[in-house]
Amino acid sequence: MPAHRKLPAAAAAALLALTTLTACGGGGATTSAADGGNGKIKIMVGGLDKVIYLPARLTQQLGYFEDEGIHVTLLTEPAGVQATTSLVSGDVQGVVGFYDHTLDLQVKGKQVESVVQLAHAPGEVEVVSNQAAADLTSAKDFKGKKLGVTGLGSSTDFLTKYLAVKNGVQTDEFTPVAVGAGQTFISAIQQGSIQGGMTTDPTAAQIVDKKLGKVLIDMRTPEGSKEALGGPYPSSSLYMSTDWVNGHKKEVQKLTNALVRTLKWMSTHTPEQIAAKMPSDYAQGGKQLYVQAIKDTLPMFTKDGVMPADGPATVERVLKSFNPNLKNATVDLKKTYTTEFVKKAG
Repeated sequence: MPAHRKLPAAAAAALLALTTLTACGGGGATTSAADGGNGKIKIMVGGLDKVIYLPARLTQQLGYFEDEGIHVTLLTEPAGVQATTSLVSGDVQGVVGFYDHTLDLQVKGKQVESVVQLAHAPGEVEVVSNQAAADLTSAKDFKGKKLGVTGLGSSTDFLTKYLAVKNGVQTDEFTPVAVGAGQTFISAIQQGSIQGGMTTDPTAAQIVDKKLGKVLIDMRTPEGSKEALGGPYPSSSLYMSTDWVNGHKKEVQKLTNALVRTLKWMSTHTPEQIAAKMPSDYAQGGKQLYVQAIKDTLPMFTKDGVMPADGPATVERVLKSFNPNLKNATVDLKKTYTTEFVKKAG
């Protein structure tokens, strides 16, 4: 979002939440990121109200962080790329965002790793506005279009570029526009400043419900991911600096225990039961629509936090198809994730 653009009320509320969202107790927001001692940990989420990152806030709502004896402060940024910046700068100890950033950071000399793999599909959809639906019928029609992404360099940006290149459109033949998510994305569709774009639920559900557009490409399920990307695409994850993980294994294990417990809880409860545990203001389009958004997105989540076997290779192939930083680089995939902690969880 351009710096000069006025924040909508929802975004302002999200910024306010930066200083107030804690899993238990107070003072977590003032903990040094380099410390992480005394069980106080800060995690940046690439959009707390996005269904793709639902396990982070749900873990807090269920009290599972507290059960592990850790104080977790959940912060929020509108896009995963901004959350990653917070991690690299040392402001937080972890990020709940897309796994693909671990590969991008490795070739830039920053070693981070996924410690809990929350999802094995992107959970993203490419939507098209009603006005543009006649000329934008598939990714082959991206040429010349303005397409919304949460942020430049974000995972929505990565996936949009891959879909373009895969379908014969070069990355300089269309214009990615950073429009965030939620109301800012919806407004961009309404005003015609973008013809389509990549987003997640509940934003996608609201666009369809308001009859502003339709889903063009659906990657909310493993099947949809395989069709669009050629395989499982591990996305939402808790990733952290490898150095910090190695120096704080006790804290990382507790975080992992809590998140894996949540994933298991989600796999045995209905979308209605999950929605009932979440903050009421997350259902901006109405409770029924929020429940439907959760139902549509649930297939993306893992039940055990384990990285899917072929997932990292799919992500590497996707990124190398368009990203000049990775195209000729050697990526050590084994260093981009660990299963050490999820295997011990539960």
